[in-house]
Amino acid sequence: MPSLDVTITDRIATLTLNNPAALNAWTQDMQRQMAASLTELDADPDVDAVILTGQGDRAFCAGQDLKEVAGFTEDSVEEWLDIFRRVYDAVLSCSKPVIAALNGVTAGSGYQLALLCDLRIAHPGVRIGQPEVKSGIPSITGLYLTWQSLGHSKTTEMMLTGRLLDADEAQRLGLIAELHPAEDVLPRSIELAKELAALPKHAFSSTKKRIRATLMPGLEEAFAAALEIDQEAYGDGEPQRTAGDFVSRKGA
Repeated sequence: MPSLDVTITDRIATLTLNNPAALNAWTQDMQRQMAASLTELDADPDVDAVILTGQGDRAFCAGQDLKEVAGFTEDSVEEWLDIFRRVYDAVLSCSKPVIAALNGVTAGSGYQLALLCDLRIAHPGVRIGQPEVKSGIPSITGLYLTWQSLGHSKTTEMMLTGRLLDADEAQRLGLIAELHPAEDVLPRSIELAKELAALPKHAFSSTKKRIRATLMPGLEEAFAAALEIDQEAYGDGEPQRTAGDFVSRKGA
């Protein structure tokens, strides 16, 4: 059963996306839990920092669970995007360090989740990007977040081809902060989280608050655009057909 697992050790909270059979693709329930957990951990005086990671050694998060996408309708879009908005805002609003420990494929909304974190630590086998166009899903919020990091040319290439970047390219472009052997990704993320948590707290949290204030107006506009564009896409049925075909092949 897909779940979001939360553990706290030595004042560091680890949120693990647990759906390894589907490359840790997350369901709407997992997304709701993510938003609620981040808000609770931010308010918890016994937690200094947060790590986001995926279960197993194949994936951080492959994006939306396609079994859910196959059942979406045009009427599902508004609630779906509202859940994502709450998750993304919870990441950006967290006053404490939030680090993504990328243990494998990081794609779609999983890639967007990672981009919103303060830092991304990965291993050389990680692939990262926004393949939505291949699934019949327009890339709107992912386009905005990538544009903020990479600018027009690379964003256009990534959004229109759906190509996943390998870890070396992603690090050269600045999407990944550090590369380490796979077994060291989580320990290094925890070490780095503790280093950031030891910085002067007011300066750290105030800087994060300004980062959120800088990103949110454009992100709000992207969500507004996504509502119209995704309703049209799901009204046409292309994402559901593509997702349904994929689920059928996997089940065959």
